Amino acid sequence: MRINRKTRRTLSIAGCALILGFIVLADNAFSSFSLRIFNLCGIYIILALSLNLINGFTGLFSLGHAGFMALGAYISALLTMSPAQKEMNFFLAPITPILANIQIPFIPALIIAGLAAGLAGFLIGTPVLRLRDDYLAIATLGFAEIIRVVLTNMQSVTNGALGLKGLPKYASTYMIWGLVIGSVVFMFALINSAFGRACKAVRDNEIAAQAMGVNIARIKITSFTISSFMAGVGGALLGHLMNTIDPKMFTFSLTYNIVLIVVLGGSGSISGSCVAAIVVTVAMEALRFLDGPLNFLLFQTQGLPGLRMVVFSALLLLVVIYRQQGFMGKREFAWEMLERLPLKRKA
Repeated sequence: MRINRKTRRTLSIAGCALILGFIVLADNAFSSFSLRIFNLCGIYIILALSLNLINGFTGLFSLGHAGFMALGAYISALLTMSPAQKEMNFFLAPITPILANIQIPFIPALIIAGLAAGLAGFLIGTPVLRLRDDYLAIATLGFAEIIRVVLTNMQSVTNGALGLKGLPKYASTYMIWGLVIGSVVFMFALINSAFGRACKAVRDNEIAAQAMGVNIARIKITSFTISSFMAGVGGALLGHLMNTIDPKMFTFSLTYNIVLIVVLGGSGSISGSCVAAIVVTVAMEALRFLDGPLNFLLFQTQGLPGLRMVVFSALLLLVVIYRQQGFMGKREFAWEMLERLPLKRKA
């Protein structure tokens, strides 16, 4: 099969139409549980793209994503909840009077949440990005834990360990997947720009990039700020999808899941992150039956909590051993890949 420019354009239009049609079908035909998993895949795509910008394209090893997600989720929740909902949640200690009567639409709240997370990323990244490798990972992980502890202890602002319940369900299917499509287009445009090429140069060799006139500090801080902004948006969407948030949602395990998606998809591949986010999210739910009672031919189990993660980790171990570069490596999906399929050619 020979892929020329006209065929590539036709396939691209058909692919976009197929994706849009599937989104409409999912919103109208899926059950509530399946639709939630489908939307969760979209949120994880946004989060994986944001972390891939740091880890994959800029070459920085950050583990602080959960902290920026928490900031975005709490800010968006406090800005969109009605005064009556806030009064119901804050029964141990009254909410700060400034926040008690504030209620704005979801889109402005989402933008503010992203900007707040981006500002936090800028303030944290300015001193921390002087570090490298493991030291940077430890520092960003420490800041994420600091953010989580602060949110836990700010009773009059975040309701402490109780969290916030009854968030308005603004994270609809079209909202989430519209932002997914926008994030993918933005990432492709960013990586193919001069800034994206500078990020790759910093990732490959900082000394050579600096010798060619690249401002390494500016590239790192800008990349970290953009990633934090996207993480804040993803955290806000996650909160409004689940309708509840609390500090326990934003532990290191959440960051670990996103790092796992980036590594499996290919560190430095946008399409790889999209595929891995869907595969990992669906696989985690598909294997959930392993935690319950199992009936085999020779023996039965009453339920083994954690068996799902054991099997899932074993599968991931096999993938890492035999496919160390991930599903896509540093490549992106292209229609020319169809030329390599073993199709029969007519004489």
